[in-house]
Amino acid sequence: MIRIAASTAALAVVCLSACAAAPSANSAVASDNTAAVGPLENFYDVAWIRSADGAVLTLEQVADELSAFDVVFFGEYHSHSGNHLAQMQMFEALQKRFADMSLSLEQFERDTQPLVDQYLAGEIGEKVLEKDARAWDNYKESYRPLVEYAVEHELPVIAANAPKSIVICVGKEGPEILDKVPQPDRSWVAEELHVEEGAYLDKYISVMGGSSHARGPGDESKTELSPMMRAMVMRSFAAQVTRDDTMAESIALHLRDNPGRKVMHLDGNFHSASHLGTVERLQKRMPDLKIAVINPVAVEDNDAPAWTAEDSTTGDYLLLLQGPPVLFVSDERELEFQREIMSKRAGNKCEYAEDDASEMKMGDEQ
Repeated sequence: MIRIAASTAALAVVCLSACAAAPSANSAVASDNTAAVGPLENFYDVAWIRSADGAVLTLEQVADELSAFDVVFFGEYHSHSGNHLAQMQMFEALQKRFADMSLSLEQFERDTQPLVDQYLAGEIGEKVLEKDARAWDNYKESYRPLVEYAVEHELPVIAANAPKSIVICVGKEGPEILDKVPQPDRSWVAEELHVEEGAYLDKYISVMGGSSHARGPGDESKTELSPMMRAMVMRSFAAQVTRDDTMAESIALHLRDNPGRKVMHLDGNFHSASHLGTVERLQKRMPDLKIAVINPVAVEDNDAPAWTAEDSTTGDYLLLLQGPPVLFVSDERELEFQREIMSKRAGNKCEYAEDDASEMKMGDEQ
């Protein structure tokens, strides 16, 4: 029987995915937090901010301070080149300060751990890793540098995430479907899921429900959803939590099997912002861990980079970045794109379900 810490209301039929929270056009409010931050002159340019006091630091200063932590979560906007460059630089800086670092990645799923280990040992080549371990499309540009650094320095790499195929099933059928998943497949997902009321669910509903920005912890306002939409979002949240708990458990198991190591974990920033998601689930499993969060902030004005009081609640350290290009100018083209995504999700199947014929059920995507 699957263990669920505290289930919410009935989970429904559509499983959406929230991995990296997209920068919002409304996220920048009036702020004086610009002192000593120079212009971000290109897409690779960044600024490091200590949230507690707003101090502007160098990467080396941040690495010095992070050396005191057991686990560092480095959130990302997927495919943001500046974000990924900073991740590589920080991992190298931390490893130079503490040799026994491990790299943990959302971008590889737990069932591919043997292949990741074989690649690290030189037993398979990169093409095999990409194909058989289902590397993300942007692996070479975004994650290859970190993995190659791990190879060169003989560091472990944790394939932390839940398999997409099982996440789809949870989103379509509810977490109870895990009772039907046979071994070894069942071991690829966390033993315990935390599907419960709290700040993370509130934030998730806010984002999935169409709010203009994600609320931070302590904001008691609620996004009004129709019963159908709330049911859809709750189904999606169950899939989200499957990823969060599995990544948290993967890190916890690695630390228990390798005492004395430290970990830097990469994930879409929604999974770790404000110490929610994967972070709070790791803390539940290992309460004594010292955990720090780096959260990216896409600035509104590259010439005068600023961050807000709300931004400061999302991470112990902020990484100021240039915002991404406008994705759509035409509402019609955006709607067309969204329809294509929904059509793709509609074709996802759950291989563990007895009856997957309902056209009303839809799956999850990366």
